[in-house]
Amino acid sequence: MRLLFLMLALPLLLFGVPRPSRAQTDPCGGYKWDVSTERALFAMPAKPAAAGRDRASAAPVVPSQFYAITLHPVSEVSFPATPGRTPPSGSFAGIVTLTVPAVGKYRIAVDVPLWIDVAGGATVAPVLDYEGLHECSAPRKVVVFDLEGRTDWALQLSAADRAMVRLAVTPVR
Repeated sequence: MRLLFLMLALPLLLFGVPRPSRAQTDPCGGYKWDVSTERALFAMPAKPAAAGRDRASAAPVVPSQFYAITLHPVSEVSFPATPGRTPPSGSFAGIVTLTVPAVGKYRIAVDVPLWIDVAGGATVAPVLDYEGLHECSAPRKVVVFDLEGRTDWALQLSAADRAMVRLAVTPVR
C-alpha cells in the first residue's frame, strides 16, 4: 500500500501539481500579443465622449487614453466611408476622430463586439491583424491598423448591440 502511494505521489513530488495556464484562469490572458497597456487603460476610469452622427459632429479621441463612447442608432449615422461590413438595423454606431502623432501601427481596443473601420476621407485603412476573446471585456477585441501620422482619421464604430462602448487607441511598440 505504501509502495502504491509512493508510485502515485512521486510524479507530483518531482513535477509539482499541475496548474492551469494563465489563459485558463484569466479570461483576458489568451491574447497572442502583449496587451498589458490596453489592460491597464481598461482598468482606469473612462472619459465620457459622444460619438458623432457624421464626421463633422465626431468627438476627438487621442492615443493612450480610455473612453466611454455613447453611440447612436445606426439609422441616424452617416459614415464618411462605406463600412467594411453592413451594420444590421437596430444596431448602434458612431464616429470619433483620431489624429496619431507619428506613422506606425496602432491598436484599437474595445469592450463589446462591434465593427471598426478607420477612414481617411472615403477610403478605409486595411486591417493588419485582429483578435478577440469572447469571455474578456477588458478588452474584448483588438484591431491593428498601420496609420499615417498627423492625418485626421475617422474611427467608424458600427454593428454594436448596445449604445455604449469603451475604447482605447494605443501605439504598437
